[in-house]
Amino acid sequence: MISGKRIFLILAAVFIFSFADVSWAQAEVSDLKAKSYILIDADSGKVLLSKNEHQPLPPASMTKLMTLFLALEDVQNGKVTLQDRVTASDYAASMGGSQIYLAAGEQMTFEELLIAIAVGSANDACVAVAEFLDGSEERFVERMNQKAQTLGLHDTHFVNSNGLPAPDHRISSYDMAVIAKEAINDAKVLEYSAVKEYDLRNGAFKLYNNNKLLWRYEGADGLKTGWTQEAQYCLVSTAKRDGLRLIAVVMGVPNVSGHINESMKLYNNGFSEYSYVKFLDKNNVSGLVKVGKGLAEIVEAVASANGGTIVLKGEEGKITCDQHLLPYIEAPVLAGQKLGEMVICKDGEIQKNVDLVAAQSVPSGGWARGILKMFAETYLLKG
Repeated sequence: MISGKRIFLILAAVFIFSFADVSWAQAEVSDLKAKSYILIDADSGKVLLSKNEHQPLPPASMTKLMTLFLALEDVQNGKVTLQDRVTASDYAASMGGSQIYLAAGEQMTFEELLIAIAVGSANDACVAVAEFLDGSEERFVERMNQKAQTLGLHDTHFVNSNGLPAPDHRISSYDMAVIAKEAINDAKVLEYSAVKEYDLRNGAFKLYNNNKLLWRYEGADGLKTGWTQEAQYCLVSTAKRDGLRLIAVVMGVPNVSGHINESMKLYNNGFSEYSYVKFLDKNNVSGLVKVGKGLAEIVEAVASANGGTIVLKGEEGKITCDQHLLPYIEAPVLAGQKLGEMVICKDGEIQKNVDLVAAQSVPSGGWARGILKMFAETYLLKG
């Protein structure tokens, strides 16, 4: 029989080791050498850890994430296609630093240039893309700054599309994290920035990704490194484990590989302390709503965003979810029209509202539909 004293010692040891896990994770971030850093939940934007997160600093090639973001947004909007041919200008071909050595007049597909930006951090590809989209890099940079304003970023000012050193080219780690949060809504951003190696020009030129987190950290799957003498080592990255996606930004790290190691420490802290409670993925069907006077009698309701929330480990049982759907709606129904909502709470306090929307449009049935339905109900169902 185990004595009371032994039981006490066992329980005390369990408590100490549990506390030690948390203390170890916190100690990891106490010695970071980055001038500025931040760790956020990619779903809600909640700040989990930070230091000097609103201090504007040179971002170096992390700038290219905004270039990719706008370029892929233009693809989504139909302004360009991934297979469009882009011709490099003399100016684009003159860029120094990281590059794919575009020759003036050389052509590549729009997608090849985006991959060159994401994987090879190509300064010349950035300018070629900017000129193709807006006629000049200057006009494209204006749009970069307009997008920053739209996102509510107050510590950002872009001067070029690639992050080459320039006076007043600045961004804070907080603003960089917000850009990353918005950018990863486009799956292509993650697809391109997760590529480790890429053969360009039919294999004649090989690109290697400098984001070594892709090799070294479980769950890491994208975004962008940066380095100049002024900016030092920088990294905006993202990692996902067990449904929880985090975004980390470190800026102004003085030592080689420091941006990789310090990002890993931030992630270790985040994943050790938090988990993600999921009820429904974005675009998954949550239920059916009956439709009156339409060409269809029901419409699927889907989640407009991920139906889940971040929570401290051990508090998962405090999260609840209520779903409210309209019982009936008259046609016409438009795709994306709100049909209800999902309310996620913790201890009765709302953590997140997710709109439940129509997965497809349902046009009005018109008089012919009504007559056919009446005929079927009167004669066919009786037979």
